[in-house]
Amino acid sequence: MQSPVWQDPLPRNYNDYFDTAIARLKTERRYRSFVDLERIAGRFPAAIWHAPDGPREITVWCSNDYLGMGQHPVVVEAMIDAAARHGTGAGGTRNISGNSHPIVELEAELADLHGKEAALVFTSGYVSNQTGISTLAKLIPNCLILSDELNHNSIIEGVRQSGCDKVIFRHNDLEHLEELLQAAGRRPKLIVFESVYSMDGDVAPIRQICDLAERYAAMTYIDEVHAVGMYGPRGAGLAERLGVMPRIDVIEGTLGKAFGVMGGYIAGSASVIDAVRSHAPGFIFSTALPPSVAAAATISVRHLKGSSIERQGQQCQVARVKDALIRADLPMLATPTHIVPVMVGDAEACKAASDRLLEKHGIYIQPINYPTVPRGTERLRITPGPLHTDVHVEALTSALVETWKALDLPFRGLVLEARERTLAARQAGHRQ
Repeated sequence: MQSPVWQDPLPRNYNDYFDTAIARLKTERRYRSFVDLERIAGRFPAAIWHAPDGPREITVWCSNDYLGMGQHPVVVEAMIDAAARHGTGAGGTRNISGNSHPIVELEAELADLHGKEAALVFTSGYVSNQTGISTLAKLIPNCLILSDELNHNSIIEGVRQSGCDKVIFRHNDLEHLEELLQAAGRRPKLIVFESVYSMDGDVAPIRQICDLAERYAAMTYIDEVHAVGMYGPRGAGLAERLGVMPRIDVIEGTLGKAFGVMGGYIAGSASVIDAVRSHAPGFIFSTALPPSVAAAATISVRHLKGSSIERQGQQCQVARVKDALIRADLPMLATPTHIVPVMVGDAEACKAASDRLLEKHGIYIQPINYPTVPRGTERLRITPGPLHTDVHVEALTSALVETWKALDLPFRGLVLEARERTLAARQAGHRQ
């Protein structure tokens, strides 16, 4: 047997490849640092920062636990009680270990939330998109996927893994979407989009997309991860608030943001859910959520169906933050949602601003850089919640003003450029 002939010498140290990859990220100013935080149950948004010089209490302003439900007493109690009764783990996949009763209850609660026949729970919102979209599209012969150009990476991966033809429509551009639907003719079509886009905080024209889907016989799949729990009379999302949930074929959501726990799901007709359950590798071969997590999520969903206090509190504090930042002339990108982007426009400056806020003011806001957002639109993403007090808002505003002055960052004028930069990046094919 002859020895293989290599074009390059055999590697002496495989770690060199990985070191090179990390060095490249650092050169491009895209290397991500993680802050060591310890949440304090019952005191959100306070947390302990394990800083290099020792622990220190700080205030979190960028959590996706939008309503503080991750520390709500009824949710914590449900998790503790379920762990005591059922143990800590699920014991394996649902195909091997059986359906734990808390997951059965959770799926029934989610189906009811969205007015659908059935729901299916996954280990994360990412997996529910990646697996749900790829499986659905594969089961539709000759399916064409029409995807908004700013869809989340989990959607992009689901589309890619489906192996189906795809076309990308310009963000929220109904005319472009209709052109693509017309061009597709009579072949089966799946429109995939989000209700709230997490970086710019803008919303989709859901009703009009449904109109087009019905006109051109397309199936609809909406990602409501940044809306469930927070919008609509029972917290089912923007589609509920607009009264169009029955017109959406598949609704995808997460349990790890406003519901404060962990996991993702899709809700739809019994046929859709059974088909995904029976064919999706990401479901079939993944260990199920632990019973304690499922039980906590069920209680959180049920609580927010009947309580509007958390949603009203969040909306009040979001308005206060936006008003304070506008009065301080800070470069806030105007949004109709709870997401408050403060534009920086440079990766290094964005990291410096985040570091200064944490080290000098005890305020944690993670920098958002490329590839999450286009280069030149780097930002701090603030997510006010009902547990942020007026004192917190005042401290945040003062800290941002001091940081902007200390780092000589542009104030309000940057916002005028931000939308143009974002649009240019989209046209250049930033996300897909």
